[in-house]
Amino acid sequence: MITITNIHKTFNKGKANQVNAVNGIDLIIADGEFMVVVGSNGSGKTTLLNLISGSILPTSGSISIDNHDVTKLADYQRSKWIARVFQNPMSGTASDLSILDNFRLAAIRTKAKGLTIGVNDAFKGAVKEKIATLGLSLENKIEQPMGTLSGGQRQALTLLMSVMDDCKILLLDEPTAALDPKSAEIVMRTADKLAKDFKLTTILVTHNLKDAYNYGSRIIQMGEGVIIKDVDTTHKQKLKQNDLFEWFG
Repeated sequence: MITITNIHKTFNKGKANQVNAVNGIDLIIADGEFMVVVGSNGSGKTTLLNLISGSILPTSGSISIDNHDVTKLADYQRSKWIARVFQNPMSGTASDLSILDNFRLAAIRTKAKGLTIGVNDAFKGAVKEKIATLGLSLENKIEQPMGTLSGGQRQALTLLMSVMDDCKILLLDEPTAALDPKSAEIVMRTADKLAKDFKLTTILVTHNLKDAYNYGSRIIQMGEGVIIKDVDTTHKQKLKQNDLFEWFG
């Protein structure tokens, strides 16, 4: 469970260009919940995601994960709980390494690093099996450099890599924004399946209202650094897609 209490984030405090990006948000995200965050540019949704990940720290307030206070922990210190997929498909992988090597790095992301390479036939088989579920015909190309793949292929593989190591929280930072429609659909279907299969607490930040409508068990709308709407599972199921468009009307 993620508990956010009276969180504030101010950039350039006390200066002429001060920005109050997040203004006193209280939020509880239950284990296994898939929450979608929408809002116009500057609404604070990405800042909220960055605060949860630890890539930025709050000006005031607190954040806890499973009753552990992580407010002052940097992102690498939260990595035992959190995996993140970024908007840029190039951000989540090492271009010069093979697909297999990328998966190996993902598998030991939060573990103590020794001298053992750890890539054996069993590991190769497990990687191939996971990749085959994407239906992209990449399972027999695991020695191919990651940098030779398309953005959609890399983003889909990044999602799979996020669950190679133990994690409880999956943060999706506009993961389809740079993709063509077909690749975007594959990525979102993969994210939804992984969230369900591994019972991940998932937070998706998106501008795509179709994805916001089709995925997730809860949706919040942000504006000017606060939560404007918070729609739970029961009410989200009753929403029509046009309702979401009217939020931005």
